Amino acid sequence: MSASPLKILLCALEPSADALGADLMAALRKRCPEAAFIGCGGALMAAQGLESLFPVDRFSVIGPVAALQALPAALKAADRLADLAEKEKPQTAILIDSWSFSKIAAMRLRKRAPEMRLIKYVAPQVWASRPRRAQKTAELFDGVLCLFGFETGYFEQAGANTRWVGHPGFQAILAHDSDKAAFRARHNIGAGPLLAVLPGSRAAELKRHAAPFRGAIEKLLTDFPDLRVVVSAAPGAENAVRALAAGWPGGAFVVEGEERFEACRAADAALAASGTATAELALLGTPMVVAYKVELLTELWARAVLTTPHVSLVNIAAGREVAPELLQRDCRPERLAAALAPLMRDGPARRSQIEAFPAIARLLAGERSPGDAAAAAVLDWLGTGKTP
Repeated sequence: MSASPLKILLCALEPSADALGADLMAALRKRCPEAAFIGCGGALMAAQGLESLFPVDRFSVIGPVAALQALPAALKAADRLADLAEKEKPQTAILIDSWSFSKIAAMRLRKRAPEMRLIKYVAPQVWASRPRRAQKTAELFDGVLCLFGFETGYFEQAGANTRWVGHPGFQAILAHDSDKAAFRARHNIGAGPLLAVLPGSRAAELKRHAAPFRGAIEKLLTDFPDLRVVVSAAPGAENAVRALAAGWPGGAFVVEGEERFEACRAADAALAASGTATAELALLGTPMVVAYKVELLTELWARAVLTTPHVSLVNIAAGREVAPELLQRDCRPERLAAALAPLMRDGPARRSQIEAFPAIARLLAGERSPGDAAAAAVLDWLGTGKTP
């Protein structure tokens, strides 16, 4: 490592990236107390001592229209980061998440501070679509820190040096302590069958899944007349989910916050919209059926860009179909109920998922603190005196 004090430029524009950045700063400071940090970030990184170069709130946008509107500000922000790097001469710049902005910033940083190492923290998604991102990442960055264990191969094949650090949110789920019996007693469920339903978080998802999910519950009640249903409300979607589940059969009730994880762990099986929820269920050890519906134009686009036979994170991580995926025209009440029924009782279908989950959990969450793993990788790469 250079004899001069360690100086690191960090860039985090979104709340999730701010959390990763703060965790990384704390871990780096433990290993290297003299480390200094410059760049941009949110409140959590500020609490760790970072004086942000500019406010980052304006860059937390979703969708192509909003991203296009934010482009002029993003170009100016990237130039300011490059000015800072040229003046302060940090040994490395770590760009956290925000792939579109990271590309812009990396090109400017490479041009203005060519001696500085560039590290990408949170690899862009390449495993379901847009695989060319891996090659672009290898061209722009000296090192890539991946959240998921199954990601590294995509970037290594493109020539990028990678390190798997783990996913902090998923590790928190693994560490979450919950008592199945206590949850059931609290909600007067008893020992009868319990189905967890995770319908999604976006308004369009909830609208499309309402009829098939409710219909699946009605059909399940034929085989399981004492079935109870708990509906998990994702953060920010609590009111919409309550409205959705009002009047659902099975004595359906809604849970939110930390109780979502308790509910899923206590359930015999789950019906989940494809997304992060499928990974959470695998971490909690709950057998599941994955479902999803989109409008026709989105379906046509997805068929054109998808590079994997699976859409759920749990199956992508496993490299095979662990949980049934019933999508589009297959997302019908009778199909959903038929796939769920074997999971509600002991048998091969249920046991095969449960047996597969521990290995999937390791690939999704990792086995050590992501902040510590990322800090170790950064210092290791800088300390070798070679390109990471």
